[in-house]
Amino acid sequence: MRNFEPLPVVAVVGGGFSGAAVALHLARSERPEGRVVVFEPRARLGAGLAYDTAEPTNRINVPAGKMSLYPDEPASFLAYLERADALAGDPGAVSADGGAYPRRSVFGDYVASELVPYLSSGAIEHRRAQVLGIRRSAGQWTIATSDGQELVADIVVIAVSHPAPALPKALLPVLSHAKLVADPTKAGAFEVIAPADRVFIVGNGLTSADVVAALDQRGHHGPIISISRRGLRSRGHPAVAQDPYGDFVSEPISRASELLRRIRQVLHAARQQGLDWHPVLDAVRAQGQQIWRALPVVERRRIARLARPYWDAHRFRIAPQVEEVLDRAVESGRLNVLAASIASAAIEGQEIVVDLKERGQGAWRRIAVDVIVVTTGPAHGGILRSQPFLSALEEAGALTPCETGLGIACDLHARAVGASGLADPSLLIAGPLARGTFGELMGLPQVTEHAAFVAREVEALLGRLRHQRQPERLGGDRIKRAFAYSPEGEDNLREDVLFGKIFLSKTIDYNMIST
Repeated sequence: MRNFEPLPVVAVVGGGFSGAAVALHLARSERPEGRVVVFEPRARLGAGLAYDTAEPTNRINVPAGKMSLYPDEPASFLAYLERADALAGDPGAVSADGGAYPRRSVFGDYVASELVPYLSSGAIEHRRAQVLGIRRSAGQWTIATSDGQELVADIVVIAVSHPAPALPKALLPVLSHAKLVADPTKAGAFEVIAPADRVFIVGNGLTSADVVAALDQRGHHGPIISISRRGLRSRGHPAVAQDPYGDFVSEPISRASELLRRIRQVLHAARQQGLDWHPVLDAVRAQGQQIWRALPVVERRRIARLARPYWDAHRFRIAPQVEEVLDRAVESGRLNVLAASIASAAIEGQEIVVDLKERGQGAWRRIAVDVIVVTTGPAHGGILRSQPFLSALEEAGALTPCETGLGIACDLHARAVGASGLADPSLLIAGPLARGTFGELMGLPQVTEHAAFVAREVEALLGRLRHQRQPERLGGDRIKRAFAYSPEGEDNLREDVLFGKIFLSKTIDYNMIST
């Protein structure tokens, strides 16, 4: 009896939400065609940086009813909350309007619970190891990991989404200071901050808001200054939910200036109907990928460079509980939000002296602080330099940065585009690192949809691989093959054999064929 070809192997590198969602949708396929192996050092899949947190003030930023692993089952997370009674010990989870904003760790629990059946059955394999290298080998990919093992895979899905924040160059002189918190997402990051410390936060986005909320919960009462170039603070949700308003795709827009003009027109029309900006930006988000595809690369770059800060402030909204903390801090004078940039920084004794260049001001402003917290967010632009295996793939010509600077280059099938300009069907990009091609791909609903899309692309490739390998599985020198495959007939195959005809369907008795 001949040894048959093993199932094709799909390696998913990164087991945060994006990678876990791709693996889950592959495992749920009606016709699983291969092994699915996820490389993730964390103990459980699906949490990643966003949901692997024990910080009680870190809440999901949208109502639970908009969070789900399944695009066609939007109430899945809500059902889990009820089934697991997950809000029982968190009375502050429900906002005044009745929306549920549980702690982020609860969403991580939900994702983990959905994965359990597939991990238990072996449909998904979790390798608790870090990927050190990926190289081409005889038409496949050889993956080397931190535990000294290697895996040969037919398809690789890169789903590492959030590299560490990049320290602003102006802060390099204070790198050695004990109270420079370069990454506030790390466990124990706030232990160096005393209740009365003067805190300087670099960044005004979601992470900055999380820092203020976490410090408030710990009893911090010292002054806080937070800066960003435009001084834009993350906005909150509307008091009453509104349906998306506006059409931005019926007439394709090909210039950034046209898009901004169209948004202003729709905002004006919305105000005349008693609506605020929320439903307009929700419509832009919902149509974001179509809008993005219609724009040439030069216009995408212009939007990423000029409009992104305004988009981020309005698109990525904070939970009402966090918004309440920030509003209270601003009203009391404890939190001062500035539009400024860092000119210089130096250590003087126990404190740090920072010179700020305020937007629209001629003179510099000098401040003395005890703590600096960097919340500038993941350095997606330098993603290919963030891990050795990514750098090696770039050096080998397999990966290139996307032209917008937002991640890794890929085509509309999520296939990585190499230095040759050609897409590799066996190397795919999942999650926010594909947003240079797909546009809006940071919010969880969009990431979920993209994960399901990537899973379908992988499934199609697995089907092709299976049929390419089928002759070897059924083979024998005494068998003369004349395959006839019809997509309408699923995977029913017809074999003409020397000794007659054998009709084969999904269930094949390989003992009928010997060599």
